[in-house]
Amino acid sequence: MSAKTLDERLTALREAIELGRGRIGTEELKRVEQVLARAEERRTLSSEHTVVGFFGATGSGKSSLFNAVTETNFATAHVRRPTTSEPLAAIWQAEGSEPLLDWLEVTDRRPVETPFPGGETLPLILLDLPDFDSIAIEHRAIVERLVGQVDVLVWVVDPQKYADETIHNDFIKPLAKHAKVSACVLNQVDRLPEHEVPRVLASLEELLRSDGLGAIRILPASALTGDGVPAVQQLIARFARSKATKDARLLADLDTAAASLDAGSAPAALSGKRAQEMVSTIASAAGVDTVADAVARSYRHRAGLTTGWPLTAWMLRFSKDPLTRLHLPTSQRAAARKDGRVAEVHRTALPPLSAGQSASIARAVRSYADAAGEGLAPGWQQSIRDTANAKLEELPHELDRAIAGTSLGARGSWWWVLVAILQWVSLLAALVGACWYLAVWFLPGWGLPAPEITLVEGWPVPGLLIVGGIVLGILLGILSSALAAGLAAARRSRARRRLTASVKECVNAEIVKPIEAERTRAEQYRKAVKQATRSR
Repeated sequence: MSAKTLDERLTALREAIELGRGRIGTEELKRVEQVLARAEERRTLSSEHTVVGFFGATGSGKSSLFNAVTETNFATAHVRRPTTSEPLAAIWQAEGSEPLLDWLEVTDRRPVETPFPGGETLPLILLDLPDFDSIAIEHRAIVERLVGQVDVLVWVVDPQKYADETIHNDFIKPLAKHAKVSACVLNQVDRLPEHEVPRVLASLEELLRSDGLGAIRILPASALTGDGVPAVQQLIARFARSKATKDARLLADLDTAAASLDAGSAPAALSGKRAQEMVSTIASAAGVDTVADAVARSYRHRAGLTTGWPLTAWMLRFSKDPLTRLHLPTSQRAAARKDGRVAEVHRTALPPLSAGQSASIARAVRSYADAAGEGLAPGWQQSIRDTANAKLEELPHELDRAIAGTSLGARGSWWWVLVAILQWVSLLAALVGACWYLAVWFLPGWGLPAPEITLVEGWPVPGLLIVGGIVLGILLGILSSALAAGLAAARRSRARRRLTASVKECVNAEIVKPIEAERTRAEQYRKAVKQATRSR
């Protein structure tokens, strides 16, 4: 795989870390960041030298094999002690290796003047490391650090402890994706009867296959007799000659790191019906029906004031308009004045949400959030829930603002003026008739001539004016009340639609969009994790 592809995968993993910050576990994030940091640091250091580490348990003959492979006695001093306590480096082509060895924190450095067996002029660093099962905690810490830094891992086991759970569970299995840069040496085969060697090798191969390293090279060797040592040297030389070895190690690290990130699956599609159900529930709990009913009652109230019989309609002024009680505009002019106010004081007088209404809204939002998180990794599901819960705190405030800012269509109707004119005409007619009779009755007593009472078809005109005015006023009141009731129902429906649309816009801004942004981020994270792995 090319360096460009490696760069792309490093970039993808870095993007996944940033996208997943706060959504994936802290420890998990820390491990991946460490892998990324190691990979980036290794690429800045010597690209010529290949670092090969010898890892093994106490008694595996690791240091002896190191001496046999390097054809030196560098590890002799360490053998005298119970275990190797510090990493020892045998270095071929030492020039330019110092920064790399500083990064590896290896201070015991032994340059080798003769060519490495099996490879003429190879820039190579072989490390003899402390036993990973050492009782000294600091020894194991050194091994755990260097197992993540070397380019090639050589596992040295012996016939007695090759199946030890510590090496398999704690070290080999977690590096299952590193088979291309790993080898296993069954050392001390001289201690086995010749016919037992194939059986032990087969058993070791089966163990490594169960660890996930089916492609790893397994070599039998004896540091004591020298059997198999040339094959180990040749294998190390091939690793050192290969230009892809270091990239293969880094790519394996990226695979392991990316595999530890639970990317989940693509976000499930959310149906519009589910969002509509949430909006309907929230609209109902937020008082949309209360305001829509108030619009209808307000229309009838104002229609009655304007079109009712003037002698009785004035009593309606003693009752407050239902919309005014809610601090909502009753006309376009009032709405314009309200829109000009400071947003923070633009509120309704709807009663605070009850515990039941708040619970209903919370259930609707959380149900939507749970549906939005289906298929995502647990951390992203929790992030979506947290987003929804955070928005729930401000939602009642924003819903009230949305309702207060809705144009309710509560203005009056053109026919009110016509009916009002007819009502005043009917009242005037009745007053004219009454005054006519009063003039007939009282003017003679004051010495004034009384007006004649005109008859029409035998009916006195003043009486007709009085009866006609009263009857017309009552009929106009009844008809206008019926008409107002029908139109009020239409106004209620229209107001409900507008209010629901405002609530929907508010819910979209406060709930749907933040959750959708989190889902989009989760999908970007999933794609970045996928791009950071070997398989795409």
